[in-house]
Amino acid sequence: MSKLVLYGMDISPPVHACLLTLRALELEFEYIEVNLVAGEQKTEEFLQKNPQHTIPLLEDDGTFIWDSHAICSYLVDKFGQSDDLYPKDLVKRAHVQQRLYFDASVLFMPLKNICGPFFYEKVTEVPQEKINNIRDGYKHLETFLGDNPYVTGDTLTIADFCCAATVSSLPAFLEIDPEIYPKITAWLARLSELPYYQESNADGAEKYISIFKDALTIV
Repeated sequence: MSKLVLYGMDISPPVHACLLTLRALELEFEYIEVNLVAGEQKTEEFLQKNPQHTIPLLEDDGTFIWDSHAICSYLVDKFGQSDDLYPKDLVKRAHVQQRLYFDASVLFMPLKNICGPFFYEKVTEVPQEKINNIRDGYKHLETFLGDNPYVTGDTLTIADFCCAATVSSLPAFLEIDPEIYPKITAWLARLSELPYYQESNADGAEKYISIFKDALTIV
C-alpha cells in the first residue's frame, strides 16, 4: 500500500477537495500543514517537491502531484474500488472534466483573485467586477445542476468535491441566496450529509469565511 502524504492548509478549498476524495476512498494518509502566508511553501525542501510552490501537494512513495483536480483524479484512478467518482466511460469522464475545468477557471479564480491580494498585499478593497465574476459562477452552476442531484447527473463525482469545496468558501465574498440559487443550496445540503464532509470541508470553509467577514470593502 502506498504511503500517501497530503501537504495543505486547513482553510484552502483545493485542499478540502483532496480531503473529501481521500476520505471518500477511505484511504490512510498523513497530513502536513503548510503555512503559505509564512512562506513555508518556498523552502528549498518544498520547492524540490513542487517547483510551482502550491498546495495541495500529494506525495505517493516519491511521486509528487499538485493541483487538486489532478490529485483527485489520480487518487480515484489508482485506489478507487470502482470508477463512480471518476468514470472511465469517455462521455461521462468528459462531463466530469468539464466541471473540473469550470471549477478551476470560473469558480476558483475569483476567490484566488480576492484572497491573494488580501493575504499577501493587505488589500481590503474588492472591485465590484470580482464580485460579479462570483455571481456569474453561481448562475452557471445553478444551470448545470438543473434537476440533477449532482453536478454531472445522478452520481456523486470528484467534480462535486472540487466545485463544492470552492463554492462553500465563496460566501466569504458573496452569500448564496437560497431564493436565487435554490439548486446550489440543495446540492450543498445534500453533500453536507456525507459522513466525512464536516471534517474534510465544512470546518475549513467556516474558518475561511470567518477570516474575511467584515474585513473587505466592495468598491
